[in-house]
Amino acid sequence: MPIIALLNQAGDKVRDLELNEAVFGIEPNQQVVYDVVNAQRAAMRQGTHDVKNRSEVRGGGKKPWRQKGTGRARQGSIRAPQWRGGGTVFGPTPRSYAFKLNKKVKQLGMKSALSYKVKNDKMIAVETFVFDSKKTKDFLKFLANIKAEGKTMVVCSRDEFDLNAICSARNVPNVVLVCCDNCSVYDMLCFDKLVITLKAVTYFEEALK
Repeated sequence: MPIIALLNQAGDKVRDLELNEAVFGIEPNQQVVYDVVNAQRAAMRQGTHDVKNRSEVRGGGKKPWRQKGTGRARQGSIRAPQWRGGGTVFGPTPRSYAFKLNKKVKQLGMKSALSYKVKNDKMIAVETFVFDSKKTKDFLKFLANIKAEGKTMVVCSRDEFDLNAICSARNVPNVVLVCCDNCSVYDMLCFDKLVITLKAVTYFEEALK
């Protein structure tokens, strides 16, 4: 069973925290992580690309020349695809790139990401944090106390995700504050350090069991 130090907001060790081995102690499945990240990145695509086919291009309502007798190939519209300025054949149209993944696959991807962070000593557990005002220096002091350096993702529970915490963290470079129920595998792997509160740990252990 994985055991990590549980720190308070001042950076002092409170106690050892035993993590659920089924959530934080599995062998990361690289293929599942790839599939989950691929699905999340695909869903992020806007898919607003569009071209005009021959019916959408302006003009071309008149037949260029009569059907027979000119010696040239028969044509019905100057907006046909073979004409310069004509419509595009089989071009992209607005679509969604999202595709479905099974629930257990997504859960295994999150377990693999969390276990990877624990296995490589890239996760810091914090008892909780409370900010009395909207000040960036308070959040920077909190990160310095727990020795969270580099690109850091802070995951907290819904009640800890208040306005003071959001405003204190939003201007810190290379740091993002997210709620545990809105955390993704892709975001988690984009950051070097994962700071997680005790309530967020409890949420993942209950949601991913």
